[in-house]
Amino acid sequence: MLAIPRRYSHFVFGVIQSGLTSLIAAGIASLSAIPAGHFLWNWLVSWLVSWIAMAPVVLLAAPAIRSLSLALTRDEPAL
Repeated sequence: MLAIPRRYSHFVFGVIQSGLTSLIAAGIASLSAIPAGHFLWNWLVSWLVSWIAMAPVVLLAAPAIRSLSLALTRDEPAL
C-alpha cells in the first residue's frame, strides 16, 4: 500500500469521496441530451437527480471510504 502519513488521511478520504461522487453525478448528468436553449433547466434537473441519487451513496460509502483512506496511509512516529 501507499505510505502516505496518516495525518493526511482526511485529504485521501476527500479525494476518494469526491471522485466517486463526481463520477456518478457526471454519469447521470450525461444521460440526458441538452436541447439548444434549455441548458439551465436541464442542468438543474440533472443536478437535483444527481444529488438525490448521491445522498444515500455517500452516506453508505463513507465508512468504506474512510477505511480505505486509513489503509492507504500510515501512522507517523512521534517526535
